[in-house]
Formats: sequence, structure tokens, C-alpha cells
Amino acid sequence: MFAVIKAGGKQYRVIEDQVLKVEGVKGEPGTIVQLGDVIMLGGDTPQIGSPMVSGASVAAEILDHVRGGKVIAFKKRRRKNSRRKRGHRQDFVLIRISEILTQGAKPTKGPKPKPEAKAKPAPSDDGDEKPKAKKKTAKKPAAKAKTKAKSKPAAKGKKK
Repeated sequence: MFAVIKAGGKQYRVIEDQVLKVEGVKGEPGTIVQLGDVIMLGGDTPQIGSPMVSGASVAAEILDHVRGGKVIAFKKRRRKNSRRKRGHRQDFVLIRISEILTQGAKPTKGPKPKPEAKAKPAPSDDGDEKPKAKKKTAKKPAAKAKTKAKSKPAAKGKKK
């Protein structure tokens, strides 16, 4: 099943567990928000809203707040010594679609737990294990000595 939602003035086709960047969604990372502007529900029996599908919503988990790349607006008026350079970075919210809900249902899934980083095993102090010796690398053959370039004859009329 898929849904077409409206968020931040744009339309997105979403499915469950999809991660996307949208604008205009408020909330803290790790919370579940409910997006109610569903334009279409697709699947076995598609429903098209006029303008929205009544009772349908999409539950999404906010993953992070990020910023887009810098866009530079440079304006120059020739022969007038007039230049203007402005930079802009758009704010985005990274969300994961957790559920597509119909008939006014509430979200049932909570936020997914973050995968924990695997800790490296601590070295034992028993002394049983010997530290591994470093492998010796093969020496490269010595470079051949370069011969000195022949000097050019001095220019005519100049004395040293």
C-alpha cells in the first residue's frame, strides 16, 4: 500500500519504512508525528481524495533535522561596480514513514530503537597473549644516482 501525502508544499509518494527529506514538519527527533494531508491511497482498492482522503493519515518518525547544500545567488550589474552575493541553506526534516493509517486510526508503532555501536573487546591483562610482531616490509632497491646535467655555455659578451 502506498499513499500520496502533502508536506511542506510538496507532494510525496510514500510507502512504509521509507526515509525522506521534507520541509515544514515540526517536532523533536525520535517523536512520531501524524501527517493528515493524504491526497491518495493506493493498493488493491485505490482511493482518490477531493481534495483529501477523509480519515486517512500517515504516521512518521522524525529522525533528524538537517540542512541542504548551500545555494549562492550572485547578482551583478555590469559597468556599475555593483555586486551582491547571498548564500542560502534550506532546513529539512528527515522522517521515516512508520504506518499508513485509514479510517481515523491512531498510530500503533513507536519509534524504532537506534542500533547500538558494537563495543570492542577490552584487552585482557592476563599476559597469556603475546603482542603480535610487526611484519617487516621488503626494502625497495636504492634509486640510481642521477648524473649532473651538462652546463650551458655562457652568453656572449658577459664576463663572470
